[in-house]
Amino acid sequence: MSQSPMLSPDSADDARLPFWKRSHYLDRMDLKQLSVAYFQHYTIMAYLALTALCVAAWFAYPAAALATAGSVLAGVVIYPLVWHLLHQYVLHGRWMWRWKVLAPTWKRIHYDHHQDPNHLEVLFGALHTTLPTIALATLPVGWLIGGAGGAAAAFATGLLTTCYYEYMHCIQHLAFKPKWKWVQTMKQRHVEHHYFDEDGNFGITNYFWDRVLGTYYEKKDRPKRSATVFNLGYDEEVAKRWPWVKELSGGIASGHPRRRAMGKEAAGEPSRHPGAGA
Repeated sequence: MSQSPMLSPDSADDARLPFWKRSHYLDRMDLKQLSVAYFQHYTIMAYLALTALCVAAWFAYPAAALATAGSVLAGVVIYPLVWHLLHQYVLHGRWMWRWKVLAPTWKRIHYDHHQDPNHLEVLFGALHTTLPTIALATLPVGWLIGGAGGAAAAFATGLLTTCYYEYMHCIQHLAFKPKWKWVQTMKQRHVEHHYFDEDGNFGITNYFWDRVLGTYYEKKDRPKRSATVFNLGYDEEVAKRWPWVKELSGGIASGHPRRRAMGKEAAGEPSRHPGAGA
């Protein structure tokens, strides 16, 4: 694989900045570079530190083995459904941009990622949105199953599952073909979500709920590319009434991010070129 530079060429002084003050693009990285970046990101360090605290809490307030196993299993089962529903109805719901107070959050946690899916800094979730979500999805059910120890086990499961989701999500945007067939399939479904039709394949790493809820698709099932795959429906007409995301973004771009960067596609022109994120 080509050992292309990790850093954005947009700034000559980029290399002088601290690691996570630089710009990183997954289509210019290999798996080793990604792994180094991944474990240096503050969100991953926070998840792992909180997991360690959950382990300590379990030892302080242990639940029975069966209750602990049930809490872990509940976290594993519930997490993909919660993520799917949030992804479909919150992140892809066309309502957050209508509220000035919510527009910056929506821009940060999902609009920016679809504007340039390979931009690593905006791929990771923000702690102020992820941690409350993980807690709400896991702590109550863990508590019901095993008290304080069950809650700690379920929360730890949610944190580690998030770490897994984030890493696999990054892999799906790397410019390489995974060796394992199941990872190839996972990557292809997610690439279609980002570069062909955003209204489907919401699961990222687990498409069970997409199949159940009727949002699973393969590219052959949808012959026409979505015109809103890069702007999620937030276009110039929408911005006339709800301008806050546009103001924060310095404009609206709809074309393929890499082609825009090379000046081969107009900022507001939907991409006509098929292809993956790599």
